[in-house]
Amino acid sequence: MKIGLRTVKTAVGATLAILIAEWWGLEYAVSAGLITVLSIQNTKKGSIQLAIQRVYSTIIALTISAIFFLLLGFNAIAFGFYLLVFIPIAVRLKVTDGIVVSSVLVTHILVEQSLSLFWFTNEMLLMAVGAGIGILLNLYMPKMDTELKVQRQKIESVMRQIFFCFAQDLKREPVYLDEKKLIKQLAEYLTEANAQSKRHFDNQLFADSRYYIKYIDMRTVQLRVIRQMNLSVRQISILTDHAGKMASLVEKTALSLSEQNPAEDLIADVNVMLADFRKSDLPKTREEFEGRALLFQFLGDLRYLLELKRDFTKQFAEDKELVKINAS
Repeated sequence: MKIGLRTVKTAVGATLAILIAEWWGLEYAVSAGLITVLSIQNTKKGSIQLAIQRVYSTIIALTISAIFFLLLGFNAIAFGFYLLVFIPIAVRLKVTDGIVVSSVLVTHILVEQSLSLFWFTNEMLLMAVGAGIGILLNLYMPKMDTELKVQRQKIESVMRQIFFCFAQDLKREPVYLDEKKLIKQLAEYLTEANAQSKRHFDNQLFADSRYYIKYIDMRTVQLRVIRQMNLSVRQISILTDHAGKMASLVEKTALSLSEQNPAEDLIADVNVMLADFRKSDLPKTREEFEGRALLFQFLGDLRYLLELKRDFTKQFAEDKELVKINAS
């Protein structure tokens, strides 16, 4: 049986919250532990946002419940009317995560049948202790830099394999790898990396960690281009003399594909080849024309794919986070 970090945090946090609440002399101290259990999140930002929501919702809940307890007395009917009004307000104000916890605190008022300042202070302190311990424990999150680096390496490795397959297609050589499976695998890696990059972003309270998210966004757009390139190369029935040169260029792209490569030289090579395309003699048959058109489309998509990488590199060329990653 494996015990994860979040489980440890939850157990330790709940215990500390109850002990602190008891030490402060708060009534219903166990509720502070329950609030901590519900406050432990997977990210720092998530924990802070949730705590703010719950404090806000508790203030609203105590105010609404006090009105109905004054009008109808301390009974189930008053509690029902409180829920009837509080829940729609919480939904409208987007603090639904605080509905259950706030209502539990309201039941303390109902049981004690008192609207004194002591009980309102008691409930707010229970919330502060529970949510505060949750935030403090969530300030420690394991670094994800290594995990993200490994994921980027996997993404780039699959992309290289796909480009080598394209080169073999253009040379009419046997392709031993399944391009469709590779493209599907690339999509899965990007989905995983997207979730990881967003979790990493939510764990940075002050540092700017947009680089990871933007990197995955760039590769995701490239995936769409790769799918179009795969369609083009699969539809070519007759290969012209340009196909061999294009295969060499695609192989060069595969070999130089990396996070740090700005792709400027590759774009220049593509532009030279496109110029050669335009200068070459017109095709003589329909099949040659269609093959030339598909090769031209393939080459245009390759240039767009490389331009995406160039623009991404320029955007983050002076970013301190990028410098730090490249130096590691």
